[in-house]
Amino acid sequence: MNYEELLAFAGRNPMLSMAFAGLTVAILVTEVRRLLRGYKSIKPAELTQLINAGGAVVVDLSAGTDFEKGHIAGSRNVQPAQFGPEHKLVANAKQSPVVLVCRTGTASETAAKALKKAGFEQVHVLDGGLPAWQQAELPLVKGRN
Repeated sequence: MNYEELLAFAGRNPMLSMAFAGLTVAILVTEVRRLLRGYKSIKPAELTQLINAGGAVVVDLSAGTDFEKGHIAGSRNVQPAQFGPEHKLVANAKQSPVVLVCRTGTASETAAKALKKAGFEQVHVLDGGLPAWQQAELPLVKGRN
């Protein structure tokens, strides 16, 4: 297929061509934003490695009742409205890995942006939240820490 054939195809199928161009632009924008956001999404296996290596601060931004029903061992519960770069759990962890976890990912991403803006170097968000952790069949701890 050469350039002339592509142009002829686009001329015969304008809606299909526009849809293809739109999807291509959307994918490019999404990937560029992901690269520039400053924090990293990690899978449950990567979180396990960070925890085992030591020094990782795992912050669970779930509601208190959800946290008591099940959370990652060693994580600390903070309400999203009370969490920020100056919170006592992370105030001295600007060089340490900080992993944010919630049920849906929304609260974690908002908190991650705030931490990166405040100068934290290693900010991570658990991709898929606690449901991804459970889907990977990794253990949860019940009750409060």
